[in-house]
Amino acid sequence: MSENERQNIKKEEDELQEIMDKASKDIRYLLDRGYRRDSAIRFAADHYRLGKKERYILARTVFSTNTATERKKKKLPCGDLKGKKLLIDGYNVIITLESILRGERILKGDDSFLRDIRGVFRNHSNDRFTTEAVEKMLDFLSQTQIMQAYVLLDTQMKNSGQLAAIVRNRMKELSIPGDAGTSKHVDFDLKSCKPSYVVATADGIIIDTANSVIDLPGCIYHYNDS
Repeated sequence: MSENERQNIKKEEDELQEIMDKASKDIRYLLDRGYRRDSAIRFAADHYRLGKKERYILARTVFSTNTATERKKKKLPCGDLKGKKLLIDGYNVIITLESILRGERILKGDDSFLRDIRGVFRNHSNDRFTTEAVEKMLDFLSQTQIMQAYVLLDTQMKNSGQLAAIVRNRMKELSIPGDAGTSKHVDFDLKSCKPSYVVATADGIIIDTANSVIDLPGCIYHYNDS
């Protein structure tokens, strides 16, 4: 690739980022004035003629001022898990960690939670990045002196039972108290857990109903950089 081509690509990226910043600002403005979230995102994305990928990024990262503030209040510091009970949104955490390990783009939302933009849902497959993501997650937990950790995996995801067994066995090997298993209603389980539990997720709906939350990928990402 020539220097001129690189400069053109950089220029296009900068121009797109400028447009995304404007769209984000407009969406926040509308949300803060009571507009429905889907309508605000659609309005701004249509106005700036943004594509599907850019709309997905906006949906994952832009929130009203009040929503962002309330979520930040619930967020525990990474070093505050000692003696706590932790309920982990398994695929939410693992897929984000996979994205980091793959070198893919991850973004921090207005609410300060890290999120991937892969859009992986039921077509997720376990691979070496999954195994490494589990290792990163459990290595972090093994050093927190946590009371108990429970990893919940959605049964609708491919090979979720196999992944639960891998997590469970590694937890035993690392002497991490707790368990890993599958559920047909992970979101419900997370939203209805006892207030004494800390929930590990970046799912906004779950964050909004939880008593306290932690951004495990965010903790591990900075933890591994230290």
